[in-house]
Amino acid sequence: MLDYSREAERYDASRGGEPRAAAAAEGVLHLVPGDARRLLDLACGTGIVTRRLAAARDGLRVTGADLTDAMVRRAAARLPGAVLRADARRLPFADGTFDAVTSVWLLHLLPGPAAVRAVVAECARVLRPGGVWVTTVDKAAGHNVGSDIDAVLAARPRTPAADESAAVEAHAAAHGLLPAGRTRFPGRGQGRSPRRAIADLRRGWFVALPPGDPLADAFAERLAALPDQDRPRPDPWFTLRAFRRADVGPSRQ
Repeated sequence: MLDYSREAERYDASRGGEPRAAAAAEGVLHLVPGDARRLLDLACGTGIVTRRLAAARDGLRVTGADLTDAMVRRAAARLPGAVLRADARRLPFADGTFDAVTSVWLLHLLPGPAAVRAVVAECARVLRPGGVWVTTVDKAAGHNVGSDIDAVLAARPRTPAADESAAVEAHAAAHGLLPAGRTRFPGRGQGRSPRRAIADLRRGWFVALPPGDPLADAFAERLAALPDQDRPRPDPWFTLRAFRRADVGPSRQ
């Protein structure tokens, strides 16, 4: 997993900046009920999306939370007084505090099903009855746009996706969260070029191909042989799912 303390400084620039943030916020707000008044943005990172959520609607009070100190500092500069450091598996909020909880690009980073279950349980706990949780799912699949880069990387070893949609839905159901909608949004500015894909490989973005592994070097060689090394391929498309908390409390499994 990447060191997000080190990533914080270049995070926005390396991931599509404001255009991607605008697309993400638009997708999230499409699924957040218009009458929501308190929203928690988990894994808010630098706050680049969180700030847009807070500015989008009058009367919507947004709180950002992230586990990484460097990310929290950057987010707090964008939303003074509205960001705190917190572990999504153990949130420092009372039951039923929020009308909506969002977790964009979080679940795929978690180490396995137990961690995902813990986060889902906390999202359900801090939601009021009828509140909505909005989360990205199937992030890795969103990057597969049918490009020549994808063809090269198709044979790479894979680890099970922590954010696989059906598994997330099952975890949600176990905690009283029922499907309430879905949408997609483009990862603007995130279309990979072969040269960028090699750089991502060297930095450990493909977790089953750690830097320095001979297999990683073999994939890097194949990527280096592709044409148009600096031409970005199409942007990825990311999927958002919404789940509504039932009127009865979630089960404590």
